[in-house]
Amino acid sequence: MEHTSDHAYAIFEEQQKNRGINMDVVKQKIKSLKIETPSWGYGDSGTRFKVFKKVGIPRNPFEKIDDAAVVHRLTGACPSVAIHIPWDYVDNFESLKEHALANNMKIGAVNPNLFQDDDYMLGSVTNANASIRRKAINHLLECIDIMKEVDSQYLSLWFADGTNYPGQAHFRQRKHWMLEALQETYQALSPDMKMLIEYKFFEPGFYHTDLADWGMAYNLSNQLGEQALVLVDTGHHAPGTNVEHIVSYLIDEEKLGGFHFNSRKYADDDLIVGAINPYELFLIFYQILDAGQDRNPKVQQVADGISYMIDQSHAIEPKIPAMIRSVLNIQTQYAKALLINLSEVKEFQSKNDVLGAEDAVRKAFEMDVTPLLQTVREEQGAPAEPMQAFYQSGYQETINKRGVGGSSW
Repeated sequence: MEHTSDHAYAIFEEQQKNRGINMDVVKQKIKSLKIETPSWGYGDSGTRFKVFKKVGIPRNPFEKIDDAAVVHRLTGACPSVAIHIPWDYVDNFESLKEHALANNMKIGAVNPNLFQDDDYMLGSVTNANASIRRKAINHLLECIDIMKEVDSQYLSLWFADGTNYPGQAHFRQRKHWMLEALQETYQALSPDMKMLIEYKFFEPGFYHTDLADWGMAYNLSNQLGEQALVLVDTGHHAPGTNVEHIVSYLIDEEKLGGFHFNSRKYADDDLIVGAINPYELFLIFYQILDAGQDRNPKVQQVADGISYMIDQSHAIEPKIPAMIRSVLNIQTQYAKALLINLSEVKEFQSKNDVLGAEDAVRKAFEMDVTPLLQTVREEQGAPAEPMQAFYQSGYQETINKRGVGGSSW
């Protein structure tokens, strides 16, 4: 049976072949792109001022997996869901893993929570109180035990540790405490596990953050070992930061482990991926795909092994459609980046042709990849238009029976 998108794709395919693009490779790479969604992205959330409670929110981690499975079925791209402890704590993690498998899903990264306990007001692993530091480390070790139960390979670490005022704490001592805590945690990892270290330049500490930028996370990962890598959250940078340059540098140093995708206008706004600056997302993928063709096989391996995760706080948006929109935006910019003729770009670069190289990159960004993505989804057995399919599915009306509030955090 011929789909309505077949004719449009045939024209698109011919155009790209004439540009020297191997469309079989492009389609296969799109199909191989896996994007992990976060359990907390399906729950109630809000701002520093209020949590907005909505109808149909999951009441437990099992229902979060149910919602994540819907996103995967409609997009064909999200086979795993990250969990946050203790938000997603259950008495039997084996049953949670089995529930995921029954939904053709798996548990992805395990994220410790070291910022919501009252004891952590002045820091967790960098707190001046030794008993609080011990409590925080024990929680990290607990999360590794949970990883073993759910077959997770990623321990995803973000620390809210920081200060608000000059003189409040001793910078270098806190640096040493951070390393000591992560050294003990690192030693508990199984050989197939990876520790992803995230950074953030401010908030909730407004004067300083203990892991403020990629350089600090990179240095820490180097001291820990090969299983420790840097995680780049696209919202955790100062305005104007060249994130794609950081990505390229970390890949070349063989230390980029994963992403938390979201958007920011001013700070850590946690908006829908690609909503504010889709060109940045496109350029990030450009650097990754270019590194995937590097002569150094280790660099290729790093570029091909990146874990792509969404980290968002949907405060005003309906949860599942917002997640679908993020996934579609990621797929769109990834598909566009695949249409960059890298050989053409490098030829212009070798000649110092500034405008030629810039045009070779930008014209891929300006292409309409709708026919390509529709065709890929249909070949995967997913609907060509996932958002439309969700609204027509009746799933939202079904989960509205859960009531208001769900599992608030």
